[in-house]
Amino acid sequence: MDQMINIALPKGRLGDKVYAMFEQAGYGCPSIHENNRKLVFEDKKNNVRYFWVKPSDVAIYVEQGTADVGVIGKDILLEYAADVYELLDLEIGKCRFSVAAKKGAWIDPEKTLRVATKFPNIARTFFDRKNREIEIIKLNGSVELAPILGMSHVIVDIVETGTTLRENNLEVLENIVEISARLIANKASFKFKNQDIERMRKSLAALVAQRREEANK
Repeated sequence: MDQMINIALPKGRLGDKVYAMFEQAGYGCPSIHENNRKLVFEDKKNNVRYFWVKPSDVAIYVEQGTADVGVIGKDILLEYAADVYELLDLEIGKCRFSVAAKKGAWIDPEKTLRVATKFPNIARTFFDRKNREIEIIKLNGSVELAPILGMSHVIVDIVETGTTLRENNLEVLENIVEISARLIANKASFKFKNQDIERMRKSLAALVAQRREEANK
């Protein structure tokens, strides 16, 4: 007998795209389309319960077991190193982590590199691998300002189209990693609800493969 699967979805545009995928894969919940402020939606026919959470909190809900599965950006997975299983790349919300600086700026390789970023763990891990001494400047807002105003030499940030960088006279020096939305699972849930979660994963994987095939035609 199928068990109810609790699914944490990120609020916002990405969450809408993700839910559309679940619906197309056979895990619809019609009440989620109702015009209200509810945060929890359940469909007993498909044995799913969805709830909307802040994107950066998805991993916490899944790690703690409140959600069996969830969808989260690879950026958040890397930054917070959540103790969850990563099951599938949904291949949506694609962008990349990059190192960027002012166009034409010369950066002394012998001096400590000042790095402005919202993602200190990702930045530190990347530069540690390069044996580069850095000083992290943690920002919560527009990191592009930091090199423009001379507060940092470079930034480490998410780049989608590169428009914001170009408009602020910045350029990508190096790409760190490609990121996209990932299906994750609670470790205990994956053990005790394995058949149901695997069935869901396979349905979503088939949809991802179909979309990829259509895009390559």
